[in-house]
Amino acid sequence: MSIKIHDLTVTFKNKVTAIDHASLEIPNGIFGLLGENGAGKTTLMRVLTTVLSPTGGTVSMDGMLYCEENYPKIQRQIGYLPQEIDLYPGLTVQECLEYMGDLAGVPKADCQKRIRYYLEKTSLTDHRKKKMRQLSGGMKRRVGLIQALLNEPKFLIVDEPTTGLDPEERIRIRNLLVDFSECRTILFSIHVVEDLTAVCSQLAVMKKGKFLYAGSMKELVRTARGHVWICLLHDEAQAREAERRYHISSKQLSENGIQIRLISRDAPDIDCIPAEPTLEDAYIYVSGLGK
Repeated sequence: MSIKIHDLTVTFKNKVTAIDHASLEIPNGIFGLLGENGAGKTTLMRVLTTVLSPTGGTVSMDGMLYCEENYPKIQRQIGYLPQEIDLYPGLTVQECLEYMGDLAGVPKADCQKRIRYYLEKTSLTDHRKKKMRQLSGGMKRRVGLIQALLNEPKFLIVDEPTTGLDPEERIRIRNLLVDFSECRTILFSIHVVEDLTAVCSQLAVMKKGKFLYAGSMKELVRTARGHVWICLLHDEAQAREAERRYHISSKQLSENGIQIRLISRDAPDIDCIPAEPTLEDAYIYVSGLGK
């Protein structure tokens, strides 16, 4: 499964351009999508789920063009977990998933089997008789993910799937997505860089409706080499001055002072040593947030 986006543009009636002549290819496997709020990620996902039609450009799924006549075929191959989800508060978890499976056209026997499997995988088996309104935010996210998986989509789009989950739950969900990604394509939009690092090797960085980078995670990190430093400062006054002049990605108190990690296009004029960049450092650098 491959998704090809060519010269995509989405402009709303208020003349705001959310996606600006963007091109991208999303290959098989888990593909990460990074970007600040307002970057255009949600608009892109709405286009990919056929909820929103683009103003210009094209999108295709394995050669099948996104257009009105193909939407029914495309929709049958898509699973979607939006950032905000509120599934039938008066139904139990079991009833909600059965209903969603029926809407997706999943045969009843297959649906029951998949519900049991995914409830176990997400540690929700003991909560299947609870009403949806009784669930915590994290539990609702897990139910939302299950409903997106019930039709065994070839293309799964997940927006912030680990929001509200504790560390163990996050690991469980990440492992589930890795298992599910075999022979499928998953678009994984997330703010927690650690989760991206754990599940995918390919990603894109989006800002103001454009893709600033698309490719391997290793290559992205490589672009930030020579632009990340560690400095040991003596007091808070020095730290505030550094924060005014540079982008600081971390700040730690130590016995010898304040250790900061800064990102800059040019070598800073304070005492520091080069540091090996992380994915977070590289994202900040490529996004143009470093000073």
